Amino acid sequence: MNRSILPLVLVAGLAVPALTTQPAAAVEGSPMLLHGNYCGPGNRAPAAPIDALDAACARHDACTPDGALAPRACNLRLQAEAERVADDPRQPEDLRMMAGLVASGAAMMPSAPSAAPRTPSAVPAAVDVGTQPDADLLPDE
Repeated sequence: MNRSILPLVLVAGLAVPALTTQPAAAVEGSPMLLHGNYCGPGNRAPAAPIDALDAACARHDACTPDGALAPRACNLRLQAEAERVADDPRQPEDLRMMAGLVASGAAMMPSAPSAAPRTPSAVPAAVDVGTQPDADLLPDE
């Protein structure tokens, strides 16, 4: 397969479960895995991960609610863990390349909307700090 097409295939494969509204059971019946037992739509749980990249994907699956988008923190963790595998010279070249693709895909994955930042219900009144500073804070003359 042409190397320029691989990133597109990976991103499409990673985005499919996020864009569909199928329940998790429907995806689990026919996983479209890109690597190992956990990387890609669906998984082969309770099978063990086959390597460090597959373990990162398994952790991502574990923190993703069934049938819903993963929280942004889960996607960021997958990206960071996959980047570590991609940068590890002890890993085989084909695993490093796949880890780089997974990291890129994780960076582009849609995530669940985060909760809106809380707005304080009341703004505190100005605090009177007095008119005279403490004597020990004044410069020596």
